[in-house]
Amino acid sequence: MFFGDFYPRMDDKGRLALPAKFRDKLRDGMVIAKGQDRCLYVYPRAEFERIAAQLGKAQSTNSKVRNYARTLFGGADDQSADKQGRIVIKAALREYAGLSRDCAVIGVNDKVEIWDAEAWRRFASEQEQHYVDFSDEFDLPE
Repeated sequence: MFFGDFYPRMDDKGRLALPAKFRDKLRDGMVIAKGQDRCLYVYPRAEFERIAAQLGKAQSTNSKVRNYARTLFGGADDQSADKQGRIVIKAALREYAGLSRDCAVIGVNDKVEIWDAEAWRRFASEQEQHYVDFSDEFDLPE
C-alpha cells in the first residue's frame, strides 16, 4: 500500500527521486502511465500486469475499451529506479502531466501518482469539501 505526499524536485534530465518509503515496493520494476486528472500513475510491475490481464478480458469490440487500452498502453513507460532511487520521466509524459521542476508524489493505495506540485495543491484544495461530503454520504470511518 502506498500513502503519503512528498515534494521532490525533478532535474533538467527529467529524473525524479522517488520517496524512500516507496522504493522497496517498486524495486521489481514499475510502469509509468498517463493517469486521469492530468497526473501520472506509477504502478508496480505486478499491479500493471494485473490491470493488463483484467483489461484483456474486456470486450475489445467496445470502442471505449479499445481507446482506454490505447491511451494506457501507448503512453506507458517501463522503468527501474537507479541507485539513488531516481526514475526518468520521458518528455511526452512530463508534457502530458504539465510537470515542472517542483513535483508532488502521492501514494494512492495500489499506485503512486506524480503531479506538478502547484497543480496538486490546487486539486487537493478543490477536493477538500468533496472528501468531507463523500465520507458523510457513505458513512466511512474517519
